[in-house]
Amino acid sequence: MKRIILLTLAVLLYSTQLMANEAETLKIDEVVITATRYEEKVSSVPANVTVITETDIKNSTAQNIPDLLKTDMGIQVTDITGNKRSVWVDLRGFGATAASNTLVLVDGRRINQPDLSGVDWTQIPLDRVQRIEIIRGGRGSVLYGDNAASGVINIITKQGDKMKAGAGTAAGSYDTYKGNVFFANRTEKVAYSLNGSYLTSDGYRNNSETEAKDIGFNLTSYIGESLNLHFSTGYHKDDTSLPGNLRESEFNAGMARIDTRTPNDFSQAEDFYFKVTPEYFFLDDSLVKLDASYRKKSATAFYTGTGWTWESDTEVVTQTVSPQVVLKKEAGSMPNTLTLGIDYVDAEEDIVNNSSSSGKAEFQLTKENYGYYLHDELQVTKGILVSGGYRHDEVKFSFTPSGTNELTMDADLYTMGANYTFYNKSYTYLSYSRSFRYPVLDEMFSYSKNTVSTNIVPQKSDSYEIGLRHYIADNFYAHINLFRIDTNDEIFFNRVTYANENLDGKTRRDGVEASFYAEPHELVSLNGSYTYIDASILGGQYSGRDIPNVPNHKATLGVTVFPLQGLSIALTSVYTGKRPFNSDFTNGFGDLEDYLIMNSKIKYVWENITTFLDLNNLTDKEYSEFAGRSGVQRAYYPSPEFNALVGVSVEI
Repeated sequence: MKRIILLTLAVLLYSTQLMANEAETLKIDEVVITATRYEEKVSSVPANVTVITETDIKNSTAQNIPDLLKTDMGIQVTDITGNKRSVWVDLRGFGATAASNTLVLVDGRRINQPDLSGVDWTQIPLDRVQRIEIIRGGRGSVLYGDNAASGVINIITKQGDKMKAGAGTAAGSYDTYKGNVFFANRTEKVAYSLNGSYLTSDGYRNNSETEAKDIGFNLTSYIGESLNLHFSTGYHKDDTSLPGNLRESEFNAGMARIDTRTPNDFSQAEDFYFKVTPEYFFLDDSLVKLDASYRKKSATAFYTGTGWTWESDTEVVTQTVSPQVVLKKEAGSMPNTLTLGIDYVDAEEDIVNNSSSSGKAEFQLTKENYGYYLHDELQVTKGILVSGGYRHDEVKFSFTPSGTNELTMDADLYTMGANYTFYNKSYTYLSYSRSFRYPVLDEMFSYSKNTVSTNIVPQKSDSYEIGLRHYIADNFYAHINLFRIDTNDEIFFNRVTYANENLDGKTRRDGVEASFYAEPHELVSLNGSYTYIDASILGGQYSGRDIPNVPNHKATLGVTVFPLQGLSIALTSVYTGKRPFNSDFTNGFGDLEDYLIMNSKIKYVWENITTFLDLNNLTDKEYSEFAGRSGVQRAYYPSPEFNALVGVSVEI
């Protein structure tokens, strides 16, 4: 803790001295992407980057953020329960541990939990989103630390603009009802927005009901020409039933796709956060800021299995402090940007666990994590930019009660890359990154045994990337990217020992990502992508096997037409290839079938009124996005068949 205080004081004292020497007002260029914890252009990032804009969101067929992400290259989205509640978002083929390897931010605030609950996507309604930034690869680990091994997804919510207000409602299949309201305003000194939403649905299957309530508030105060203060807060509550899986023997015995064998399983969650960020601009384009946030999430869950039951109550409190300085000054005649920062995270999880196999117990698990980093970008020539960074990260785990009271781990991370803009907006890039992730708190805790294991070590990955984006015209580009990720000590759940462990062999992910966007006519836009991933295990007991739940092939194609003023018709198709069943590291259960799903959205805007009709799974395909092992059987989580949602919104 003393090192944190000293480092924080050093950063703040250095920036204070610079502020005293220069008091000019910073003028920020147009925001294009946030990939280095400050604003910069996409062509400056040596990685495969996607920016999903507000216009893209409005024209998409998506009902929520995971629906939106599944149409992008290299992202596998798995809706386990079929009610949009339990969703895995996998960037670059990490399978079951995707939630711990992909860092998700909301307005720069980390929302990955320090436990296995992952990201709760229902707490971020799509109508609150202004844009989404996706930075693939491990370079995010230097800047953000833990959980960024495969990439970073940064969700930027709507801020206060000119005075406006609105409301919307929608209804559809499975007794689904949605509603939202918002109000926003901006003056010379302050900007703010307030959003609220409600969702209820019976879900596609029996015992898959869900109800979610959300409210969010953003405020920015422009205190002076160079000083801003940002504040955001939100509250989320949900109550969801869990239908579980269906085994092959149960299908053979006559159970329907909508049936459940776990009619009493459920989960409930309540989540509250706030974040405060003062920022000061100096030396024309430089800034110093301090992010401070607090989050408290409580959850209750009940599960049943063959001959056992398990119920738990957990409460996770997370506090973060992150001072940062961005210095933009020329090195000789070359523009240079140096970023210095510190991240401090203190998380505590209280568990009341009651397992029929091991009885009731109470545990307290804590994680104190800090890292300091620097990152530099140098514009060598007008078209060539080089960048590099370093991070040292340490964590201390504590367990009560446990035979081992404390456990410490550390990691050193690196990244380097180069970008070359060769024609107008067209550019190419290459990069290398060392990334990592620590075990989350309850990967070391066994809910079935009420014990703590401290045998897991951090996993570390080396990522290599080379890519090209070429603009044939302003409204037509193609992008291709090649990558390799080599990981040692990958953390996984072993179905044989029923414990979380490190793989004894190295894993390798080789991939190709390709995409295009075109507007051949003012009334038509096209987009598409193809992803190939070879995710396999090299060495150890599973040598030569494919990593479970990772398809080799994925392709998307979308078209939007505007036949009349105010009318748009969008059609999106997503193909997902075959892949090993979840947890089947021996690859002995065969492959889950591939599938092609087509969705459509018809939208009409008249003055300040918008109406829409969503039609999903147009071909009424019977498929399962997720399936795994259940003992010695295949077990499926059936996905929804054809379904629809119709809605209207008004803005004033």
